[in-house]
Amino acid sequence: EVQLVESGGGLVQPGGSLRLSCAASGFTFSRYDMSWVRQAPGKGVEWVSSISNGASYTYYANSVKGRFTISRDNAKNTLYLQLNSLKTEDTAVYYCSMGGRNSYNDFNSLRGQGTQVTVSP
Repeated sequence: EVQLVESGGGLVQPGGSLRLSCAASGFTFSRYDMSWVRQAPGKGVEWVSSISNGASYTYYANSVKGRFTISRDNAKNTLYLQLNSLKTEDTAVYYCSMGGRNSYNDFNSLRGQGTQVTVSP
């Protein structure tokens, strides 16, 4: 059974930082591109970032480029997202997802419970 368990969210002031983690199990993590997506209150799911299975390639939405960094540790079956210079508009529930930037929607049913990031003064 595929399991994706996100953690690391919280309440932070604008300009602050957080590091999100996603512990993966139930599939061969190292074979899959992975992504982070987010959903703000009352809005649809927004793609944030993706990383290739071997971590050679990373991709970012324009809204987070230069502020967020995606990484992975295939030995630990864990995906990370470092969030720096946070803005109020980054407030959302963050989910990790199997699949890259063009395929993450294929794995919607396997998404975890997410972790809440709230950026507020």
